[in-house]
Amino acid sequence: MMDATSLAAAQLRRMRGMNRYYHERFFADVRFVTVGVTALFVIGWWSVPLAFLLIPPLTLIGAAQTAFDASSLIFSRHYAERLERYLNQQVESTVLIAHELENEYLFPLSSRKIVTAALDGSFSWFGFMTLFYTALGVLAFGFGLALGWPHLIDAGTAWVVAYLASLGTSGIVALVVGWWWFVAGVGERRLSKILDERLPI
Repeated sequence: MMDATSLAAAQLRRMRGMNRYYHERFFADVRFVTVGVTALFVIGWWSVPLAFLLIPPLTLIGAAQTAFDASSLIFSRHYAERLERYLNQQVESTVLIAHELENEYLFPLSSRKIVTAALDGSFSWFGFMTLFYTALGVLAFGFGLALGWPHLIDAGTAWVVAYLASLGTSGIVALVVGWWWFVAGVGERRLSKILDERLPI
């Protein structure tokens, strides 16, 4: 049977594997949305202008999906940090410092942030890229809606109401829940509560 230190080290390897998977998944999702949005712009300008109206929901899905990816990173980083502190304590040496580097260089845990963009003095390139991708998504959303709007109007009032109601409801719900989970810190507090009870370091 493995001792507690070996089990913690195995769990740390697992959490670091999750970190790697987050980055792979995040950029795969960004590429998918980028290719999809570009293709819809081309199709819209080429011959099917209603394709422009698919861009706003695609960018909304992309934003929610990449935030979901980030929630996995935040989960694995919280647990990895606690495991590194535990292992340092067991070997009586601060040999494991990846969590300290991540908090300084990428983004800090347990702070107010828009997904991974810190809202305090610890803003970083990681945070900038989060906001950069978000801004591009907002622009694509706006241009897609503007370019498709005349064709949506032509489809009739019922389609306008249905489209805007669906898009608006989805967007508002995503923003409200995202604010509650990330900015208000509900998700990270849930992690901290369990870690403080089970692995207090």
